[in-house]
Amino acid sequence: MFKSFKDMPIWKVAMEIAEKIFKYTNNLPRKEDYGFTSQIRRSGLSISANIAEAFGRYHISNKINFYYTSRGSLTETQSHLEYGKRVGYINQNDAESLDKQLELLHKDINKVITALRKSK
Repeated sequence: MFKSFKDMPIWKVAMEIAEKIFKYTNNLPRKEDYGFTSQIRRSGLSISANIAEAFGRYHISNKINFYYTSRGSLTETQSHLEYGKRVGYINQNDAESLDKQLELLHKDINKVITALRKSK
């Protein structure tokens, strides 16, 4: 068992994704500060935040709900990423690499949810 959410591999990957999103959006037009930039940064950061919150919950059903929320933020991030790629805000190679990382994280979150359900 992990002593901290910071020790969890899925949290580490989620935080790495949030960092990449910040980097990829750092030089976008200022007109996007309250639009696309804000949206993708918030959804990307929400993935790791909800994993951390799940870790801090005692009841398994609460933990599962936060993993579901994390997964929802992940798919929202994928949608924003696709938009960013299509309009030329995010380089295609960067977007595709990040999307693959998101897909793997999605599978790992599903594994955690399945394990928690079985432990109920």
